Amino acid sequence: MRSFTSNKRGFIKKIYSFIFWIVIWHIFSIFVNNGLLLPSPLDVLKSLVNLLKTKDIYVVVGNTFCRITLGFLLGSIFGVISAIFSYRFIIFRDLIAPLISSIKATPVASIIILALVWISSYNLSVFVVFLMVLPAIYTNILKGLDSTDKKMLEMAKVFRVKGYKLIRYIYIPSIKPYLIAASSLGLGLSWKAGVAAEVIGLPSRTMGESLYLSKIYLNTSELFAWTVLIVMISFIFEKLFIYILNKI
Repeated sequence: MRSFTSNKRGFIKKIYSFIFWIVIWHIFSIFVNNGLLLPSPLDVLKSLVNLLKTKDIYVVVGNTFCRITLGFLLGSIFGVISAIFSYRFIIFRDLIAPLISSIKATPVASIIILALVWISSYNLSVFVVFLMVLPAIYTNILKGLDSTDKKMLEMAKVFRVKGYKLIRYIYIPSIKPYLIAASSLGLGLSWKAGVAAEVIGLPSRTMGESLYLSKIYLNTSELFAWTVLIVMISFIFEKLFIYILNKI
């Protein structure tokens, strides 16, 4: 009962905070008094509704969603596998460390531009998202494996606990919080990097291309509407993925 009440209070606080910033946005739009520079929340809402009424919106969203999801899943899979190898083999950890550090340090824009030299704009967002997610998943999973209770591992060795049971009851509880944190971080990076790659690469019928066209035609309210839509989809996808991950 207490947890329900606290969750309800937390939700109400978030609603109030959201309303507060919407009001601030509206006040600034009145002060600027130029829809080209800063449209009002109502104008953005109208543009968003108009976007959702168009037939192509679902194709555009679907294209971007599939590419970003594929890049995220590939980055997660390779990140987990690389972390396991690094945990088991020190030489592999030493070899992959410079690569992970280089990916972390390289600006997203540089990665996107360099990637355009090697691959087509159609698959650009998949590759860029893969590179953004890989270090986040790898670093967190490896940290979780390294923090596994050594006494529990010794006890498992004494009682000859191996295979599935060792993974299920010792390793998974150890890496679970790190995996959830890494997934949340990776999903946020995925949408930022993926859409940025589409804005630069301009693959047809994607959300990045739509953002770019809105900017070119100085349709600021539609530009804001696309941004709001991207944030909403990213937020919902992240919450849904973390929920499923917890259930699994």
